[in-house]
Amino acid sequence: MAGSTLGSLAKRAIKPKYQHALYYAMGLAAFVLGINAVASHLPDSPYPVLFIVSLAVGTLIGTVLDIAGRFNRLVKRFSKSNLAEGLSTGILLYCIGTLSMVGPIMSALYGDNTYLFTNATLDFVTSTVLASTYGIGMILAAPVLFLFQGSIYLLTSLAGDVIPQELMSEISIVGGVLIASSGLAILDIKDCKTLNMLPSLLVPPVFFILKHHLAF
Repeated sequence: MAGSTLGSLAKRAIKPKYQHALYYAMGLAAFVLGINAVASHLPDSPYPVLFIVSLAVGTLIGTVLDIAGRFNRLVKRFSKSNLAEGLSTGILLYCIGTLSMVGPIMSALYGDNTYLFTNATLDFVTSTVLASTYGIGMILAAPVLFLFQGSIYLLTSLAGDVIPQELMSEISIVGGVLIASSGLAILDIKDCKTLNMLPSLLVPPVFFILKHHLAF
């Protein structure tokens, strides 16, 4: 929230050409972060084709539900800018990443908040840059991040140390693809309708639940 507020105030002092420069810089950053997440976790995956299945099934579900279209229409009721693109990118950057997921788990299990503080610092910088491009509306990503990390913290506190590392790797791989997809959209290379791909993040947890109960 602080970063979005600061970035929004700075937007008034930044000329359009510099805003566009920041815009494309964030596109490149999102693309690189996404590719890095995939490259970092794919070698550790015991199911190297699971992310492909996840993307295929999740994107099909998201397209049928028209998540991107519904989200864009909702945001346009309150903003005439391309805020929807900024929010979708920001939410993915804030929520999908090793620090964002490991932070609440380490805090819940061991009381170690190091990863959370590090992640918060990175999110502060990211939100400032995003808000300087998309405006104060980026502050709406804050409650989404709170609910996301709060849910992980709560589930970990209740379940204990039973969340497999393999599951976190699979979610990070799929999330990396989604972040890279957002980067392509920001750079005006290809709009892959990343929001329609969000259900892909649910496929790995479902797979691991079925694997646990069916023992395959």
